[in-house]
Amino acid sequence: RPFHVEPTNIVSVTDDTQRVTDEASAMNKRIHYYSRLTSPTDRALIAPDHVLPAPDEIYVYSPLGTAFKVDSCTDGYGKNSSIVTIFMIWNTMMGTSILSIPWGIKQAGFTSGIILILLMGILTLYCCYRVVKSRKMIPLIDTSNWEFPDVCKYYFGSFGQWSSLLFSMISLVGAMVVYWVLMSNFLFNTGKFIYNFVHDINVTDIVPGTNGSNKVICPSAASGHPPQKTSLVFSSGNNTGFLLFEEWWNKSQTVPFYLVAVLLPLLNLKSPSFFAKFNVLGTVSVVYLVFLVTVKAARMGIHLEYNWFTENDFFVPEFRIQFPQLTGVLTLAFFIHNCVITLLQNNRNQENNVRDLSIAYFLVGLTYLYVGVIIFASFPSPPLSKECIEQNFLDNFPSDDIMSFVARIFMMTVYPLLGYLARVQLLRQLFGSAYPSVFHVLILNIAIVGAGVAIARFYPNIGGIIRYSGATCGLAFVFVYPSLIYVISLHRAGQLTWPALIIHIFIILLGLANLIAQFLL
Repeated sequence: RPFHVEPTNIVSVTDDTQRVTDEASAMNKRIHYYSRLTSPTDRALIAPDHVLPAPDEIYVYSPLGTAFKVDSCTDGYGKNSSIVTIFMIWNTMMGTSILSIPWGIKQAGFTSGIILILLMGILTLYCCYRVVKSRKMIPLIDTSNWEFPDVCKYYFGSFGQWSSLLFSMISLVGAMVVYWVLMSNFLFNTGKFIYNFVHDINVTDIVPGTNGSNKVICPSAASGHPPQKTSLVFSSGNNTGFLLFEEWWNKSQTVPFYLVAVLLPLLNLKSPSFFAKFNVLGTVSVVYLVFLVTVKAARMGIHLEYNWFTENDFFVPEFRIQFPQLTGVLTLAFFIHNCVITLLQNNRNQENNVRDLSIAYFLVGLTYLYVGVIIFASFPSPPLSKECIEQNFLDNFPSDDIMSFVARIFMMTVYPLLGYLARVQLLRQLFGSAYPSVFHVLILNIAIVGAGVAIARFYPNIGGIIRYSGATCGLAFVFVYPSLIYVISLHRAGQLTWPALIIHIFIILLGLANLIAQFLL
């Protein structure tokens, strides 16, 4: 049964059964959300059997299409309990930003980094409140099935519609570029490890690092060396083959191109159902990263020294002028504003939405704080400097580190599904169909893949990519639109006060300053 079939034809709602009414309402909202992803003539999304939920078998959805079966966490009639709602929000917000939090703390300074994580969490949570309330502030219109882009269209017309599409695409394509860099990194390290193992090559990297079984390296310290000089080979035979391998297996010059042959065909598939099954690994990857951080910290110990304004050879000041680099990363790390309404609309007790959203944000902030603080504090200084913390902290572990190898595997699972969502959002708006033709889809995917290859080739810095894309899309969805909509709605209701106006203008200016600072520091 296609998703675009009229909801009234699916469930018969009777006046004498409130239970059926609740079930129909929850299911209709779910179907409405998925109907927005394709046109009525596009059968890429076909309703699975669980679209009509049985009392003992309930599914909930993340915005990326993963279905979670939660028999014991629902009321049996299509509504989610608070614990499921909180988990969905936490699961959706967790992404690649977590890999750059330790680097961001290093850029801002340890003390200021912790303070900024707390402040940005509070600020983005407040703006998220404004998003949730925005739909309810529209009078005399049924907005029960509206998402935040619909609210933007109501207040700002076609400009709001197309600008919200643009900034949504920036966040999606930015995430895909980050994943391309991560996948290139993973493929490079995997190929290097396998080649050395198969050919029984004993390689001593000239990259500075610690000794022992818990080796930590500083790749940025050797960034000035040409590729052919990055390794010293000790073997009894000719090393010509090894040098040839390093020439053709280069982290930025060759490996990003090899991924095209594998991923470009996958992006052209019509249905996302195969890839959606792997999206649940995103949750597993975050849990595994927390486990990895805990184990590594237990083995390396804590290495901290407080220098409030001065640097030395091994530690950074507690406050640094580069702190906007962390705020840019955090804007994307706490970004959920374009889909939070969808996540909350099936909460069993709607009066608990604010509470559940606050708890979810607290857990997200706690996860970021734990990973960022533990990696920064346990980084072995001395002998290495804290400046060695990479934009992807997994790069601080050598290619033969098994735990980081497993963590990199998890980063491979989401990319095709993100490509599908980017295709749906753009092509459906432009042509009325998520798959107008093979030619249209191929051109779009070539452009997206080309962007990933180009960035991986010339700017493989995921921290920079995250902060630029986060500050850009966050300016619209986090700072400007929620504040403007709130001010306009208060003005129309005759309830606007000077303090409210000044506070929300200040929030908009903060978002603008956050974006500008990314290009200055």
